[in-house]
Order: sequence, then structure tokens, then C-alpha cells
Amino acid sequence: MKTIKQLIVTASLATVALGLTGCAGMSGQDKNTAIGAGVGAVAGSVLTGGSTVGTVGGAAVGGVIGNQVKTTK
Repeated sequence: MKTIKQLIVTASLATVALGLTGCAGMSGQDKNTAIGAGVGAVAGSVLTGGSTVGTVGGAAVGGVIGNQVKTTK
């Protein structure tokens, strides 16, 4: 069972990495929101043992935090 969870987390990270390649036309704030949601989803999943509620909650919290991060150029 633990191997399946590790596989899911790895696949999720790969999906996020591939999905971010489509962010070329996004603003900095949009990119931060997407990255925050992805990282939050993975963290929520890991911290709650793969719970759907934890994954969705982590994505929501990560997205909000990512949205509020200011980037400078």
C-alpha cells in the first residue's frame, strides 16, 4: 500500500512539472498560484496519508499562498 502512495506522489509531481511547461504565457502571479496549488496538493496528500480532503485542502491553501507571493524582476 505504501508503494502505491509513493507512486501516486511521484506521478503527481511529474504531472505538475509537465503541466508547468504550459505556463509560458502566464503572469508571475498566475505561475505562483499554479505552483502553490501543486505543491500544496502534494504536501496535503503526504501529510494526510493520501486523503482526498487533505489533497484538495492543500491545493487550496497552497494556491492562496502562491497567489499572495509577490515576484520582483
